[in-house]
Amino acid sequence: MKTFKSVLVVAVVLLTVAFTVKTAESGYQVGDKVDGFKLKNIDNSMVSLSDYNDAKGVIVVFTCNHCPYSKMYEDRIIALDKKYKEKGFPVVAINPNDPAVSAGDDFESMKERAKSKGFTFPYLFDDGQKVYPKFGATRTPHVFVLNKEKADNFLVSYIGAIDNNARDAASADEFYVEDAVNNLLAGKKPATTSTKAIGCSIKVAK
Repeated sequence: MKTFKSVLVVAVVLLTVAFTVKTAESGYQVGDKVDGFKLKNIDNSMVSLSDYNDAKGVIVVFTCNHCPYSKMYEDRIIALDKKYKEKGFPVVAINPNDPAVSAGDDFESMKERAKSKGFTFPYLFDDGQKVYPKFGATRTPHVFVLNKEKADNFLVSYIGAIDNNARDAASADEFYVEDAVNNLLAGKKPATTSTKAIGCSIKVAK
């Protein structure tokens, strides 16, 4: 009986440790400070988070070229940038996919996609896939609204989907990102801080 109890205690401890490790490695949570990053933009310039120290925050969107869900949301992402850039919350898009695994998500194709759609925001390439794991992004698109408290201090305020209807923008009636940014602009915390991101899984070499 004592042996069984000992084994049970060890099993519980191991499960607890495993859960803790998984949580720690799952990426940023709401309220976390975001580490700086520096990635290549489609115009070949390097863009870093610190470039936005004069902004009130940043709408970081992990997206890509090929995913049908990303394509469904492209016009809405452009609209978010146009609506909130001048208010202090510009969009920064990041392609997290490995182009060796995901055909059409290479850097040159990113340039072509951005030009054809008329992207009004930086479209960065996560070369080596070092940034998206820190955020904990799992889908394209996956949004992280960052609120700047002071210089070089961006905190995660919202994580998840753009709205509640990927397939039909006109039928969406919950606008998670807009609501989050509007609350932050009003000096309030977002009423909804996280939702489930709906989209394609991020492509990584096995």
